Amino acid sequence: MTRFLAAAIFALVANAAAAQEMRPQEQARLDRYERTAGRALLEAMASGAPDDIAALSVALSGTPQVAFDPSLQGEWRCRTIKLGGQPQLVVYTNFKCRMSLDNTGVTFEKLSGSQRTSGRIEMRGGQAVYLGVGYVSSETPQSYADLEPDFEGNGTITPDVAVFERVSDTRARLLFPAPVNESDFDILELTR
Repeated sequence: MTRFLAAAIFALVANAAAAQEMRPQEQARLDRYERTAGRALLEAMASGAPDDIAALSVALSGTPQVAFDPSLQGEWRCRTIKLGGQPQLVVYTNFKCRMSLDNTGVTFEKLSGSQRTSGRIEMRGGQAVYLGVGYVSSETPQSYADLEPDFEGNGTITPDVAVFERVSDTRARLLFPAPVNESDFDILELTR
């Protein structure tokens, strides 16, 4: 197992140059990650309901580990936590998500709920970054790589960018700075 893990990590690092190209508008959102997260977190903590603040604390707890590991493979429960905007903190129920590990990264899909996302998690500058397409369940999304260069979203399909952090074999999170719709910062908490 250790040999497989080392080979998988080496392959991910070696293939990082093959990562899909990030559009400038998603890079700009990623560049504002800390500022956006801080402002949204302060708003959420100041006005969120006690149960929602407790859920947010759990979602953000734990030290990130090596991003890619064979334990990521398979089905996950996932719930969205929206910070900033109106209301300033919303915690949704769990839905179904799936991760598939390959030699260049991870394919990620949110499979249920009215708002979904599908894309890839790949290493970029020492950070695991998700590039995907958010969409309402009645739509058939295109891949991130096929988005028009100037496409900013249309209410039913949006470009997604997030930082991925694996906390353990049973916990991970996607952290979305400045999502196109509704909130200032989203967390997709993943649990098993």
